[in-house]
Amino acid sequence: MTQNPQVRLSVSGLIASVEPDRFVDGGMQLVVDGTPQSHVNTAEPRELFFEYIQRMGHVIDEIGREGEPITAVHLGAGALTLPRYIEATRPGSRQQVVELERELVDLVRETIPWDRRANIRVRYGDAREVLDRLPAGLHGSADLVVVDIFSGARTPAHVTSTEFYALAARLLAPEGIIVVNVADGAGLRFARGQAATLRGVVSEVAALAETQVLKGRRFGNVVLIGSNAPLPLDYIPRLLASGPHPAKAVSGEEMDDFIGRALPVSDETAIPSPPPGRNVFQVRG
Repeated sequence: MTQNPQVRLSVSGLIASVEPDRFVDGGMQLVVDGTPQSHVNTAEPRELFFEYIQRMGHVIDEIGREGEPITAVHLGAGALTLPRYIEATRPGSRQQVVELERELVDLVRETIPWDRRANIRVRYGDAREVLDRLPAGLHGSADLVVVDIFSGARTPAHVTSTEFYALAARLLAPEGIIVVNVADGAGLRFARGQAATLRGVVSEVAALAETQVLKGRRFGNVVLIGSNAPLPLDYIPRLLASGPHPAKAVSGEEMDDFIGRALPVSDETAIPSPPPGRNVFQVRG
């Protein structure tokens, strides 16, 4: 049996592999330390597989006019699922991808190459450090900033604080949107703290997630979206209701209730996201 292509990442020491999805024609999964981190449909990059990525896609679809190019910064590369989606749905978009693990991008580039004609630039280094080194021309010009940073199955503490989000938010255009993938479990203590932290940096914050996750009944992904302009939520509830599982958007007074007594996180109080249970992530194959 042929072994799936894999590499040991030099910074984290974790093993990353690319594995075919036998249930989806053209589907490929990036797996890091046993955790599926990205899914790419090589035959149709417009098709997003993971539920939380679909929700991010819904938000992206509502930015500006349909099909027009955008400027996007992605903190965390994975298999470049969203950069591929943006290039497919908004050709000509200008995109910057920041990734700590060079070997991960090399593995993806070799096994799941993306269109070389796409205006996608990859920068290497810690996301927080690279934010300080991005060209000044990007400040105030990003229509979209995606924060999807994981080391294995956990988000490192230093990219969860007010100080970090302030660095990311300065890239935003006046109507730009920051989208954050937060993984949490029972009680949602970490997710509530992240929502409070993001709301301390931008004026408008909403959360998108499966209803059982929002109720803190099981481990899952909460997509936080924030902006200094009104969020494009008019059509999002309808899109979330279409499946594959019941999901909702939380904003306004519901967001106040969601945050509750959670306080913004600083560099001094930041902690990594909680680890998932052993049976939460299962690799399809």
